[in-house]
Amino acid sequence: MRVCVCTVVHHPEDARILHRQIRALLDAGHEVTYIAPFRACNATPWRQLSPVDVPRATGRRRLRALRAAHRALTEHAAYADVILLHDPELLVSLPREVRRRTVVWDVHEDTAAALSAKGWLPGPARPVLRPAIHRLERRSERRHRLLLAEEGYRSRFREEHPVVPNTTHVPDLPPRPPDGLRAVYVGQLSRARGALDMIEMARQLAAEGVLVELIGAADADVRDALRDARHAGIVRWYGFVPNDRALRIAEGAMAGLALLHDEPNYRHSMPTKVVEYMARGVPVITTPNPAAVGIVEPAGCGLVVPFGDPQAAAKAVLRLRDDPHHRTELGKRGYEAARARFHWPVHAARFVAQLEAWANHSADPVREPEPVSER
Repeated sequence: MRVCVCTVVHHPEDARILHRQIRALLDAGHEVTYIAPFRACNATPWRQLSPVDVPRATGRRRLRALRAAHRALTEHAAYADVILLHDPELLVSLPREVRRRTVVWDVHEDTAAALSAKGWLPGPARPVLRPAIHRLERRSERRHRLLLAEEGYRSRFREEHPVVPNTTHVPDLPPRPPDGLRAVYVGQLSRARGALDMIEMARQLAAEGVLVELIGAADADVRDALRDARHAGIVRWYGFVPNDRALRIAEGAMAGLALLHDEPNYRHSMPTKVVEYMARGVPVITTPNPAAVGIVEPAGCGLVVPFGDPQAAAKAVLRLRDDPHHRTELGKRGYEAARARFHWPVHAARFVAQLEAWANHSADPVREPEPVSER
C-alpha cells in the first residue's frame, strides 16, 4: 500500500504523525510519502520515507504553505492508495486528482473549540469561523474517511467513525524510580497549556533547589518569558526535542506537569503527555481537566491542583520531593496502568488495518483491539 501523509501545521517529528502512525505503516511494509515542513523545522527525514518539503503554516501566515501543499499533493498523492491529512486547512481546496483517491482526515482536536486558545487569531474572527468549521466538518464527513483521536469527538459527527487514540509506546520493563530533583513538562508551550504558570511555579521551586525542565517548542506570545526565565536560571528550556528523546529526558523525574487551562478543547481531549509520563513511571501533576482526572485518579498515579494556581502546583511538587515512597508508588501505578490501557502497538495494528481496508474500498470499520490484560 502506498500512503501519502501531509501536514503543514505540525512539526514533521510530531509524535502521533511520525513516531506512531508513520512508524506503524513502515513496520507493516507500506510505502510512505511524507509532505511536511522539514526545512522550516530543521528536521531530517527518515531514510525509509519519500520526503517532500513544504513551508510551515504558522499564525496568520498560512497561504504560502497551503499553496505549496496543494502543488505537492497534485504531484505525489495521485499515485497513493490512501492520502492521510492531518490539518483541517488541507481539506478546503483539495486538488481534483486527490479527490478521486481515498482521503482520510485524522481529527486531532476539536477545531472549533480550539479557536479560543489560538492567541494569533483576532477575537472577533472566532465566532465567524466556528460555523464555517462545522460546515467543513460536515462536508468532509460526506466526502472523505475520518479517523478520530478521541472518543469525545464522536458527538461532532453524524456517522460512526473509528477512533485511534493518542496513546504511547510503553517500555517492556518498568522505568527507574522517580528522583527528588526535578519536575518536567513535555509538549507545546502556550498560555493555554500553562506555560506562564509553570514559569511562576519554577520561580517558587528554584529557592527549594528543585529544577523545572520544559521540553517543547513555544508559541510566539510566551517565548520571551521563557527565554527570560531560562537566562535567569529559573527553568531549563530545551525547545523542541523529538518525542522519543524528550521522554528519555523526562524519565526519572519526580513529577510530570500537565497544567492545562480550562479551555473547551481540553475538556474532552485526553492530554497525551499524561499517558507519556505514566509510561515512563513519572508521577503526574494535573489541573482538573476531566479527561486527565479520568485517567489519573482511577490509576492512583498523580495529584490534581486547581486551574491557574502555580503556588498549588509548586506545593504538589514539594510534596512529592519530601515523600520518596509516595512518589515511587505513584510512578509504579502509572506505569502499570499505561502498560495495560495505553500501549500504542495495540492500537497501531488497528490503525494500519483500517487504512488497508479503506485502500481496498471497504466501508466496514475494523474491530476494536482486544484489551491488554493487567500485568
